Amino acid sequence: MEYSKRTSLVAAAGLAVLLTLAGCHKKKEAPPPPAAPAETAPAPQATINANPTTIAPGESSVLTWKTTDATNVSIVGLGQVASSGTQTVQPTQTTSYHLIAQGDGGTADATATVTVATAAAPTPPPTESGIDENAFEQNVKPVFFDYDSYDIRPDAQTTIQADANFLNQHTELKVVIGGYCDERGSTEYNLALGENRANAAKQALVTAGISPDRLRTVSYGKEKQFCTDHTEACWQQNRRAQFTLDQ
Repeated sequence: MEYSKRTSLVAAAGLAVLLTLAGCHKKKEAPPPPAAPAETAPAPQATINANPTTIAPGESSVLTWKTTDATNVSIVGLGQVASSGTQTVQPTQTTSYHLIAQGDGGTADATATVTVATAAAPTPPPTESGIDENAFEQNVKPVFFDYDSYDIRPDAQTTIQADANFLNQHTELKVVIGGYCDERGSTEYNLALGENRANAAKQALVTAGISPDRLRTVSYGKEKQFCTDHTEACWQQNRRAQFTLDQ
């Protein structure tokens, strides 16, 4: 009997040791992987410029703005606007145009100021040039645009410079810049695109040295077509800024 008890105790002690050793070798559970960082939306970017920045009373300036990563763009005093574009303004007093671009990543803003001079310098009366419409069209050529674009193309820069050289030789001439579009798209969209094209051509001439008070813009959209064939070559002829004498 005594021997049997000792045997049982030894067996129980051995089992306890085995259980202890098994517990010591149990692997710990791996910690969960760290959570992926939340993606953040890019912050909006915004620029706005006025050309020219100083005008005489009655003159106009062209605002040009661009934004990125913005879902809501407005200009104080002008209201809601497209994410990028141009617009002619004619303030009666010095005005700051405050652009606000809002997006998922925050808000960006930019400001362009147009200074209205208190008194315009006197200008000499225009002289008779003897330039008629035909002579004007032979020397002042239109510029053409890519589809759905109002950017001045590199090949149009040479045309703009030649046009500016002629106008600088005939400072008495004033010019109407018409913005035209091809037949595709809505009437309202093409009127806005035509205005942007006319303003882009005006800015290019001003940059080349032409006084902005000699230039007037008008948008014809798709209402006046130079070519009526439904081909790309024809559509290209209709995507233009056309210069005519301002009588």
